[in-house]
Amino acid sequence: MTSMFSGALQLTDLNDFITPSQECIKPIKLTKKDNKGGQVVVTDDGDYFETNADGLKDKLEKAKITLNDCLACSGCITSAESILITQQSQEELYRIIEENKKFEVNNEKEKIKTLVISISPQSRASLAAKYNLDIETTAKKLTSFFHKLGIKYVLDTTLSREFSLIESLKEFIRRYKSKDTEPKALPMLSSACPGWICYAEKTHGEYVLPYISTVKSPQQIMGSLVKDYLATKLNLTCNQIYHVTVMPCFDKKLEASRNDFFNNDYESREVDCVITSVEVDAMLNSEGISLNELPSENLDEISTDMPLDFKLYSHSGSTSGGFSDHIFLHAAKELFGDTVSDIQYKTLRNQDLKEVILEKDGVIVLRFAIANGFRNIQNVIQKLKRGKSPYHFVEIMACPAGCANGGAQIRAVEESPKDLLKKVEELYYSIPVKEPGENPLVQKLYEDWLGGPDTDKAQQMLHTQYHAVQKVNNGLFIKW
Repeated sequence: MTSMFSGALQLTDLNDFITPSQECIKPIKLTKKDNKGGQVVVTDDGDYFETNADGLKDKLEKAKITLNDCLACSGCITSAESILITQQSQEELYRIIEENKKFEVNNEKEKIKTLVISISPQSRASLAAKYNLDIETTAKKLTSFFHKLGIKYVLDTTLSREFSLIESLKEFIRRYKSKDTEPKALPMLSSACPGWICYAEKTHGEYVLPYISTVKSPQQIMGSLVKDYLATKLNLTCNQIYHVTVMPCFDKKLEASRNDFFNNDYESREVDCVITSVEVDAMLNSEGISLNELPSENLDEISTDMPLDFKLYSHSGSTSGGFSDHIFLHAAKELFGDTVSDIQYKTLRNQDLKEVILEKDGVIVLRFAIANGFRNIQNVIQKLKRGKSPYHFVEIMACPAGCANGGAQIRAVEESPKDLLKKVEELYYSIPVKEPGENPLVQKLYEDWLGGPDTDKAQQMLHTQYHAVQKVNNGLFIKW
């Protein structure tokens, strides 16, 4: 990537660069009209004109780079905090808010979109660290801030992570039991990190994709909940809801832009806009508001007919969601009857690559790993491709130290990055831990929303698919 983009696309510092890339340039749109020759002329003011054989000039339309262009291009591989698009930013959220105000004034209430925002635990911890608040207070003040802006519902993605964890365990058990008959059943690779998914699709194609879990990330499951379940409860169609998520990395913008998460009938995405921790902080600054000064309001509930004494909670394991811990504990119990009370990981080459094993009669029956950062990911994949992977499951995240250290988390100013990360992690772990499924709302949603845990609708709403991206011949890249 280079700085030669328009104002609609900006670059930020990369924290985990993979390979030098060609310049990502798509400056003009060429339309072939006939077989006559011609040339492109660039004027002093930067406009493009096509001059045909008759000497006539036609002004060319400037093409726009979208997130889908980035997803479809294999010209570069970086950790995904490299791209910000106008359609996926706080400016777009503000535009929708202003549109709603105009519709209200003009009494065009049928055009008003119901605004819903879902906040990730990692982003909440980052903002709590910035403003020296505890997690509960941060959640309540963020709710107040977004309500003040015009957001109708402020939700917590911990609920959707419950579904991700439960579905990931079910998929692992199925794969483990079929490992002797399905060649690519194991290792199962986690699917919650869109930076890792984008890398796998662009560089390893069909070889690695079958190993990746089909379970949607918590962000996209939240999208399904909001656009399908909540919309039904509110007697709305999915395109009458504008759903925003607050996430710790820019890659989530790429994920939300995938065509797999687009409803063609209503021309609506599961997640319409992704804003990041650092963008929420920028919004507070632009509004002239300190989070500390805001009043406290309780988060909203996604269920409108099941009143609960709602309190924030978390899941055990890594700050990336605890996928490895949850699957390991329950697989040990379900497959081998072992109750593991404490998981002890062994650090391998570095702090971002560690593993845990379960032995039965001197034989290793479960070997799990957590691999953060692309250098560790590449090592894991290379072993897999050589047929030498020892693992049954790998929790993979693109960012070193995982999601608490996402590329769009608020950066250190007066303290070292290491000290800030430690503070964010401590805040993340400071709230009570629950086992996935303990929340009665989860079981209710499995029945009322999905019609049961193993239905076609559960498959549709909670799972997805991947697509190998054909490599582009570097010789075809053109510099304008």
